[in-house]
Amino acid sequence: MVTEKTLERINDLYHKSKAEGLTEAELAEQKQLRADYVKAFRENLRGQLESIKIQNPDGSMIDIKERHEEKMKKLAEEQAQKGN
Repeated sequence: MVTEKTLERINDLYHKSKAEGLTEAELAEQKQLRADYVKAFRENLRGQLESIKIQNPDGSMIDIKERHEEKMKKLAEEQAQKGN
């Protein structure tokens, strides 16, 4: 989980890299912090997207996650058939 302290450290390392450069240890820390941030961002976005439901004009609800999984399964089957 990315905290405010983590974001501050990412920003501090960025500003230091522009001002005077970073040591090898700081470069490694910066790389790891950024990777953790991107991972948390993607997980959060995926969670939001998976919780979306669309209401049709007839009142029925479509779960986007289920619809996407069905579409991916269908595409995989089509590709498997083309491969044969």
